[in-house]
Amino acid sequence: MSGQPGPRTPSAAVGLLEVMDVLAPLAQRFVEAGHEVALVGGPVRDLMLGQGPAQDLDLTTSARPEAVVNLLEGWADAIWDVGMRFGTVGARKGDHRLEITTYRTESYDDSSRKPEVAFGDSLSGDLVRRDFTINAMAVRLPSLEFVDLHGGMDDLRDGILRTPATPEQSFDDDPLRMMRAARFVSQLGFVIEPLAREAMARMASRIDIVSAERVRDELVKLLLGKYPRQGLEVLVESGLAERVIPELPALQLELDEHHRHKDVYQHSLTVMEQAIDLESTHSPSTPPDVVLRLAALLHDVGKPRTRKFDESGGVSFHHHEVVGARMVRKRLTELRFPQETVDEVSRLTELHLRFHGYGTGEWTDSAVRRYVRDAGDLLPRLHKLTRADCTTRNRRRAQALQEAYDGLEARIAELSEQEELASIRPDLDGNDIMDILGIPAGPDVGRAYRYLLDIRLDRGPLDREEAERVLTAWWQGTGAAGAGRSVPD
Repeated sequence: MSGQPGPRTPSAAVGLLEVMDVLAPLAQRFVEAGHEVALVGGPVRDLMLGQGPAQDLDLTTSARPEAVVNLLEGWADAIWDVGMRFGTVGARKGDHRLEITTYRTESYDDSSRKPEVAFGDSLSGDLVRRDFTINAMAVRLPSLEFVDLHGGMDDLRDGILRTPATPEQSFDDDPLRMMRAARFVSQLGFVIEPLAREAMARMASRIDIVSAERVRDELVKLLLGKYPRQGLEVLVESGLAERVIPELPALQLELDEHHRHKDVYQHSLTVMEQAIDLESTHSPSTPPDVVLRLAALLHDVGKPRTRKFDESGGVSFHHHEVVGARMVRKRLTELRFPQETVDEVSRLTELHLRFHGYGTGEWTDSAVRRYVRDAGDLLPRLHKLTRADCTTRNRRRAQALQEAYDGLEARIAELSEQEELASIRPDLDGNDIMDILGIPAGPDVGRAYRYLLDIRLDRGPLDREEAERVLTAWWQGTGAAGAGRSVPD
């Protein structure tokens, strides 16, 4: 339907009027130059959902990119043209960021990782090539004529994800749209209509031609959505996860006949959901945290490779945290995650069992110091991950584990008042060690430093006289005997 009288909800009308305070002068420039221009896609969808006005605005136009740049000059506070070859010009006006794209179609060939862009000549032609009907609605500017040619409002009302063209054509044009479908399930809680889901399952291998960076960005948006479990289930059930993060479906281990271990896949999804709850309920509260969510989702990926059955039929996953940390590092690196994210998620995976290694008894000062030192800046996330990793239905056991972790956090707080646990260093530095032992800079200083650090972790702070005595005794005993040997960090 076209030519309908504007937005259908009061909140959408209010949001659109606020946006028009920014866009009206620009729209007038386009019209006077003989071009069409319309607000389109996500901003229109969000306005209809009552979530506007948006700071990021998407416009589509009949003007070619070079003409768009000319029309923006003198109006925009900043212009960037890095996407011009794909038909997109970016701009900033006040607090708003705009992307203005020439009417277009785009598609991938069987081997290309980059879309082939062809400019279109009509709004209707542009809208039919959009990903989903809920993103194929537009508002012509400056007339505010609402354009909904594919029933986007009905699908928005019904919570349905449907493609304007056939699913096969839509996903063939841009295979990333299959990932985007799962992302919208996570963000909006919508369901994918059956024909589209069937097409996703048949065409999952097409995702292989999409760049790792684009796949990563959709995965991050999915994980940060309101319903990430449902989005991830779409990835797994469609076969997309097998192509982009195969460690996740691999967690669907066949249960042994006596069910001696949990469904690791379902357990991992539950741990992620519980970690998400702790983002806001366990101090310090944080905004949605992709590092914590990735760590919660992937913390057990080492289990399939380490599963062993003993003679009595019992099952074990020895060292799965170490194996899993390596697997996480490899997968996130291949998905082009920032190095800091790779390091942090891998380290949390490696540490997620550390608490259980100490049992549920009273923690010694030495154990507390080592726990805090090993976690470093990741300690608040490790607290949340460890708590979330309890999914037992045995209420007594669950309560015991939570109380044990309460006790650990209390011990950390208590010891932190006495010592600077987060920045533990030996009581003597490298210069002190060289002066006291009369040795030059080199591997022996590092060995001595690490020895003193172990002493510091075990005993707590030492005064200088005692630290010198301990260092000298070590050097006269085993230290000097190993002189010149290089010890790895």
